Amino acid sequence: MIKQLVTNVLGSKFERDVRNIQPIVDEILHHETVLKDVSEEQLQAQTEKFRSLIREKTQALADEIAELKETKKRTEESSERERMALNIGQLEKELQETTQALLDELLPEAYATVREVCRRLLGREVLVRGHELQWDMVPYDVQLIGGIVLHQGKIAEMATGEGKTLVATLPLYLNALPGRGAHLVTVNDYLARRDSEWMGLVFEYLGLTVGCIDETEPSSAERRAAYE
Repeated sequence: MIKQLVTNVLGSKFERDVRNIQPIVDEILHHETVLKDVSEEQLQAQTEKFRSLIREKTQALADEIAELKETKKRTEESSERERMALNIGQLEKELQETTQALLDELLPEAYATVREVCRRLLGREVLVRGHELQWDMVPYDVQLIGGIVLHQGKIAEMATGEGKTLVATLPLYLNALPGRGAHLVTVNDYLARRDSEWMGLVFEYLGLTVGCIDETEPSSAERRAAYE
């Protein structure tokens, strides 16, 4: 009875989570109203704009890490190498935290960019597994919520037909911006091939490359490139 009373007053955990996320969705929608009026060239330039912002905030740290790693290779004293390894680890943690904070900050505009791209692609023909399909998808608000949840490192449960494939484009795009690559893992080989071609239309519009591991030979240069 007490549990039911608390739920009635505060709402379920799902409802509370949605309330916490709604301000981010509102910010995405605000950015989208601005992006609707930009040219195609300006929309496609969003990726480089985001990447420049990330480089500006992280390049000094990345350079320091690279320099320390090179110095460590040339250092023979084990205690000094150990000290450097600890320092590198701390700097890499700082770089990861800085990058994560930047991605959180960029999320609303980045997601709005993907959504606007999807809108502009409506009616575009795309070749998927040898068949011509017409692009007809723009993420709904509930799918934006799913994309936010995934970026936050949480699990988003969605039923068949609710647009998991489209939802994944949002965090994949955002997390590809630092240039380290972003991976989507599926147990279904066919879907991996299909969706890399289908959703690839969005990523390629935004200047990203798309690879499918199953389309490459083991230990080949193509597979290494796909992983990168």
